[in-house]
Amino acid sequence: MARKSAKPIARTTKGKGRHYLPASQGAGMTAAGRRAYNAKNKANLKPPVTGKKPSKADAARRKSFCARMGGVVKNAKGPATRARASMKRWKC
Repeated sequence: MARKSAKPIARTTKGKGRHYLPASQGAGMTAAGRRAYNAKNKANLKPPVTGKKPSKADAARRKSFCARMGGVVKNAKGPATRARASMKRWKC
């Protein structure tokens, strides 16, 4: 069975209720954006792992995220500004 693609949410980075942070603030989704996405797609997106002592599961999430984004930055044709900003936010 083919997987249904996720229903997109508005890519707003300004104003009240914005769903994404601009690259200057670390890129990625805001809490409001995660709530909207989760409601629309019956998903369970979690916030970034940024704490000083993450649990084992959170540490594994961070390691996986950093590996994926590292590949994005490495293979990007341009400066990959948003990927770099999100890596900095996740402390990669």
